[in-house]
Amino acid sequence: MTIYVVTLPGTLLTELTPEARTELTRALRGSDPRETDLGVAEDLDLLTLYPESSAFSLRLEVEAADTATAEARARDLAMAALRSVGLTAEAAPLGDPVITGIAGP
Repeated sequence: MTIYVVTLPGTLLTELTPEARTELTRALRGSDPRETDLGVAEDLDLLTLYPESSAFSLRLEVEAADTATAEARARDLAMAALRSVGLTAEAAPLGDPVITGIAGP
């Protein structure tokens, strides 16, 4: 298996409270397949909210056999994390995933 960093852009159509942001970050940390406390040990910014904009991006590390599987897995993880804080696909639509990093097994 290969480890991929996948970036997913999105748009928040409802406000993300500070509590929801904390919970979303906590839910995204669960996507670290090697349990390395993703975002701290890996220095990966999981959630970026862009000032003066409703745009955001998520960066997730996933294990997969190929890029298509990595993109699908990252999208599933992102949607599950967003749902866990009460954001539906309509309230926080995601754009196309992009592979932004690859590490060997």
